[in-house]
Amino acid sequence: MPAEARRAGQDTYQGGMRRVARVVLLDPDDRILLLHGHEPDDPADDWWFTPGGGVEGDETREQAALRELAEETGITEVELGPVLWQRRCSFPFAGRRWDQDEWYYLARTAQTTTVAAGLTELERRSVAGARWWTCRELDRAHETVYPTRLAGLLRTLLDEGPPAGPVTLDTEIV
Repeated sequence: MPAEARRAGQDTYQGGMRRVARVVLLDPDDRILLLHGHEPDDPADDWWFTPGGGVEGDETREQAALRELAEETGITEVELGPVLWQRRCSFPFAGRRWDQDEWYYLARTAQTTTVAAGLTELERRSVAGARWWTCRELDRAHETVYPTRLAGLLRTLLDEGPPAGPVTLDTEIV
């Protein structure tokens, strides 16, 4: 059985929603790390997104965030902070619809070299790389970025610091 099929079977679902932990990873220059993804059979259908993925088995969201970050980027030297944002989203990908309850954790690192050595077969077919973005670059980007208001959210985070509690973002249905 392929790794992503094993993992999908282990993902924790609650109320029909896939539980997901994502990481808003900032380097010492306050750049954010985003992954460049695309439909497995259509590289022209592409977007940028934060590292992260489904909670497996009985792991916590914090554990899932750190595991996914290590698998997708090779970055393990991180200081995981609070949950910044929560959102629900629904989108088509790889021939199916994904309904997710996502929690976005703040994290900081000085480790800026990425190596995506732990990708599943599906991720190897759909992740084209990673890039560190400044807030200004993100604000001026013409590419699709998820969550869609990420540039403004990042600006608020950098200007005001983490919120007192998680901010609920608008539901996104693609």
